[in-house]
Amino acid sequence: MNTRSRDTDVLVVGAGPAGVAAAVMAASLNLRTMVVEAGPVGGKLHRIGALENVPGSWSTGPQLAKALAVDLERLEKAGRCTVVQGIAARVSGHDDRAELALDDGRVLTTEFIVVATGVTDLAPSDAAWITASAEFSAPPLWRATPQDLTARTYVLGADRPLGTWLRAHPDVKTTLHVLCPPADAYKAAEVEADDRVRLVPISHAAITKPSYGGGWTVEVEGHDGAKTIYAATSVLNNLGNKPAAVTGLVSGEDGYCPPERQHRRIWIAGDLRSARYQRIATAQGSAAEAVLTYYYETALPSGGGVR
Repeated sequence: MNTRSRDTDVLVVGAGPAGVAAAVMAASLNLRTMVVEAGPVGGKLHRIGALENVPGSWSTGPQLAKALAVDLERLEKAGRCTVVQGIAARVSGHDDRAELALDDGRVLTTEFIVVATGVTDLAPSDAAWITASAEFSAPPLWRATPQDLTARTYVLGADRPLGTWLRAHPDVKTTLHVLCPPADAYKAAEVEADDRVRLVPISHAAITKPSYGGGWTVEVEGHDGAKTIYAATSVLNNLGNKPAAVTGLVSGEDGYCPPERQHRRIWIAGDLRSARYQRIATAQGSAAEAVLTYYYETALPSGGGVR
């Protein structure tokens, strides 16, 4: 097969931690490499205020994002990687190639695709356990400053950015009242010992505008069916994420994309694999492993074929 007829050997969709890790590994193996990204390098790293489980002595997400951008710039200058600005619309796998269609009509062909598009934010309207009036909106927790908090600040959901935010603001003393549905219980365990967090286990929350005054009225239903009404001065969104899956991928019931269910020329890396894999270090490892698998099974002369 003449692989030079393809636009690249390895096409990486997404330039977050997983995508850059895939590009660095592919380039190190002398594979022609292309990265497609619609936004800034680093993706959601730009909103992470504190890092403590990523090797390398990084203290914030933006620091790591800047380093990843430098990695891609270095590869581009060396002629080992091409970065393309564009929005991925569809991926497809074929017997002899894989293709990525962009929303502007371009179609890129490759031997192998690593999809590392990660996740995007959930909105209150996406959560079955929340009912809210039409005028309700909740700013994201990750964007809140200590000055935004009051004694009656309520947080929707106990997703992991809660722990990140608390580590980024160690001097904050204000108590956060966190509405925690059953699905978030295993995540809440990471912060339940922090005395700045008051977890409120609930099965449902109804949020309305009070007839007088400011803020919000939050009526919660506990697991036992008992209802309690709280007056909130502010409500912040910490509901978590949903998969940013590209059309053409095989998704599970939860919307995530198990790697083993994809076409043999399409691999999934990073957060897109599962809600429980949303860690920077595992994202990078999964991407490097995907490229190495392709390299040893296919790119080497003695390779045995992609999966």
